[in-house]
Amino acid sequence: MNSALPLEPLARIRIVLSRPSHPGNIGAAARAMKTMGLTRLTLVAPKLFPHPDAEARASGAVDVLAQAVVCATLAEALTGTVLVAGMSARRRDLAAPFRWAREGAAELLAAVQPRSQQGARMNEVALVFGTEAAGLSNDDLALCHFPVMIPANPEYSSLNLGSAVQLMCYELRLAAASPGLPPSSDADLATTEEIEGFHEHLERVAVASGFLDPTQPKRLMHRLRRLFGRVRLEHDEVSILRGLLTTVEKPKYRKKS
Repeated sequence: MNSALPLEPLARIRIVLSRPSHPGNIGAAARAMKTMGLTRLTLVAPKLFPHPDAEARASGAVDVLAQAVVCATLAEALTGTVLVAGMSARRRDLAAPFRWAREGAAELLAAVQPRSQQGARMNEVALVFGTEAAGLSNDDLALCHFPVMIPANPEYSSLNLGSAVQLMCYELRLAAASPGLPPSSDADLATTEEIEGFHEHLERVAVASGFLDPTQPKRLMHRLRRLFGRVRLEHDEVSILRGLLTTVEKPKYRKKS
């Protein structure tokens, strides 16, 4: 495929539905995706899938359902991505600053395409939607780099899952087709699993050093996630940070300090 094609980045975007309960909504999401040129559907622990209702609501997008990837956890669904946005109907405490739908879509597309295009491989990104009843949990949003909100009526902001997917897929297509899309940096961005590994390592060192009391963790790790979430950590930067943490873990270093 020609890398100059303006809509090719859409093939690098995963639409992730976390724990959807109604198979009809899965089909509606697939149809919404296909109308806007997106095909990468990932389902996290769906209550009913495959299901005839999903196929019926998908209409002509049964091929998107057939290619859907089913995962047991959200962390598994995000493997290999460098940027993850999570849909939210409200502002959350300790979450990264939210983006409105249009700017969030543009930021995802910018992360797909590296600045240096010669021989560079496009990145993988994801847009995550939560359950029909409660949306994404705080733990789910902790795995996302930033939340995205649709500027709906504040007195009645509830959107059907299929409608929300349709709106965001439109914004993604619009961003992909827009001229002058700002590319990401030349450096290799850290993947989601690399960043999660860093946070797990950081928590382990914080507990071992006595800085974090696991019986009374409060919101320390959430605040640290927000701190590091303000920047796009690169692969080499995560390696440096984990190297520092490994040094702190060494008994020899602890005795000297």
